[in-house]
Amino acid sequence: MHKIQLVVFDMAGTVVNENNVVYKTLQKAINQKGYELNLDFVLEHGAGKEKHQAIKDILKAIGKGESEPSHPIFENFKLMLDEAYANLEVSSFEGVEKTLSRLKKQHIKIALNTGYNKKIASLLLKKMNWEEGKQYDALITADDVVEGRPHPAMIFEAMKRLNVKDASQVLKAGDSIIDIEEGKNAHCGVTIGVTTGAHTGQQLESANPTYVVRSLTELEQLVSA
Repeated sequence: MHKIQLVVFDMAGTVVNENNVVYKTLQKAINQKGYELNLDFVLEHGAGKEKHQAIKDILKAIGKGESEPSHPIFENFKLMLDEAYANLEVSSFEGVEKTLSRLKKQHIKIALNTGYNKKIASLLLKKMNWEEGKQYDALITADDVVEGRPHPAMIFEAMKRLNVKDASQVLKAGDSIIDIEEGKNAHCGVTIGVTTGAHTGQQLESANPTYVVRSLTELEQLVSA
């Protein structure tokens, strides 16, 4: 059992099940420029990042970082994502809400962080009927910090807002390698990869998290306040 004051959860693929629509849209926006990237490649190089940075990194990975402007792709991506989200059904993964409730009953604080901007993150939470103060205590998005993942700025912002001083009593959980790197860079006491989203168990293990789990419901056996 790890003594934890704060759990920082990534959103999409970790607590939010949106069927990878963001990365499918990112893939589509880039491929409209004449490329033929598959979803696995987009996830490998873009998962968990602020989305404009994800586009830059994907273009760099295919050797087009200098020749293909990223900004027009990003602007088109935002328009396409607004359209995709308008009719999208969004839910949390099975058992996640109960797990969050049980953590809160132990007086463990819960923050959500994401490479999305505030508008998209808030839309997702609204679709799930989640409210600050109920399912979670703070939402930190790419809009709230200068540095994106794997920089630990979002975790530090969550700690600041929720008055948690000791990073060794913070747990970071996410579905991508960059989530684990972010947690390690913040010196979190526990980092957890969950296989419900972007990366496989083998990919997550390559980042050396404390644990890799198949479901966030397993957290209840790992932490206490």
